[in-house]
This record gives sequence, C-alpha cells and structure tokens, in this order.
Amino acid sequence: MGGGTYLGFTGDFLLKHHLGVEGEVQWRAHQNLYQGYQPYRPLFFDFGGIWASRFGKYFGAELTAGIGASSTRFYTGYETCSFVSCTDYTSSNHFMGAFGGGIKLYPTKNIFIRPELRYYAIHNNVEFAGNNAIRAGISIGYTFGGD
Repeated sequence: MGGGTYLGFTGDFLLKHHLGVEGEVQWRAHQNLYQGYQPYRPLFFDFGGIWASRFGKYFGAELTAGIGASSTRFYTGYETCSFVSCTDYTSSNHFMGAFGGGIKLYPTKNIFIRPELRYYAIHNNVEFAGNNAIRAGISIGYTFGGD
C-alpha cells in the first residue's frame, strides 16, 4: 500500500473488566502513485473486540481483532457527479480482517502514548502484490475513567 504517513481515529469502550469493542479509521495522509502514474490513497475501516489492561500507574497494553474494509481511492483527474455529490475518484473496496496490539505509556493519569502494530488481511486485493498490509505507528490519546 506504499508506506507513508497515515492519519486516523480510534475509539474503544470496555464493556466488562478488560473486554470491549473498538473501531478505527485510518487513511494515508498524502496520495501515492499507483504503478508510477495514477494517484491513489488507501483507507482502512474496522471494528471488533478489544482486550485492554493497565499494569500499574504508567503502563498498559491492548490486543484487538475485528473485521472491516479496505477502500483504495484512485484519483481520475475529472469529476463524476450524481444527484447527491461529485467525486474525482473511483474506489476499489475489499473485505478485510484486522488484528493488532499496542503498549500504552501514561506520562499522566489519563494521557497516553501508544506504539502500535496492525495487520490487515485484505480479501482479493488484486490491485496490489499481496493480500496483506501492515501498519506500524504511534498514537496519542486520552483515557476516560480508568482503573
């Protein structure tokens, strides 16, 4: 999917003890070139389950697993309009499984820094060389409540 910087939003809600639900959306900050000539931008959407726990005052961990979709937007250079809106891209969408984890470092009671790794198993990803994508990153976040 070309590497680069991804921006996104993640949210989770613990339902019982350390188990809950989570969701995320991540998109590539800048367009890349597909086969050297066509601008594109991948997006990842997923939701699923989460196990999260805090270990002491400064550390926590989380593991996630879920399902979602990969949407690659190929920019055409011209607009196509419908009754509702106009776009300058076509999308190639694929079902995917999403798995990951992270370590939360708490410099304060509720603010965390999370190095994380996500693995996306993308079904029938014919536009690229394989059906797998890996995203490594660092998130900054806030925990409401807490242990």
